[in-house]
Amino acid sequence: MPEKLPANAIRVENALRSLGVAGEIVVLPEKAPTAATAAAQVGCEVGAIANSLIFEADGEPLLVLTSGAHRVDVELIARTAGVQKVGRATPEFVRQATGQPIGGVAPVGHPAPVRTLVDNWLSKHEQVWAAGGHPHTVFPTTFDELVRMTGGTPVDVE
Repeated sequence: MPEKLPANAIRVENALRSLGVAGEIVVLPEKAPTAATAAAQVGCEVGAIANSLIFEADGEPLLVLTSGAHRVDVELIARTAGVQKVGRATPEFVRQATGQPIGGVAPVGHPAPVRTLVDNWLSKHEQVWAAGGHPHTVFPTTFDELVRMTGGTPVDVE
């Protein structure tokens, strides 16, 4: 566990403040590479975890913020996004697009804006938890705030 906020988490925290987001980044005792491990550490349902999944969509990054209870239907996402092909991004592609590692990609704090889709299912939860830019960090937010801060489009992902 990092003793202080890692540099990526500080960048995310700065982005959150600039966007008027009040939620504070929390440093977790263990990495949270899955929704289940994150949910266990923050004490919420798996469905209240906003997984940040970066896909390669016709060569461009596409961030899908999905409920931890869902698996993304990439064909549905391709149709929704109006692209020909959506596929899993490599760790290098994710790092280049977001400046953050897989397992810790935050909804914001990237070098440039990333087109974002937000799973409608997250609206069922009063509070959701999103990654804070590092595998040991998360922050509390809401569905509406995720849509606002990312400029994202609410969609069904499965």
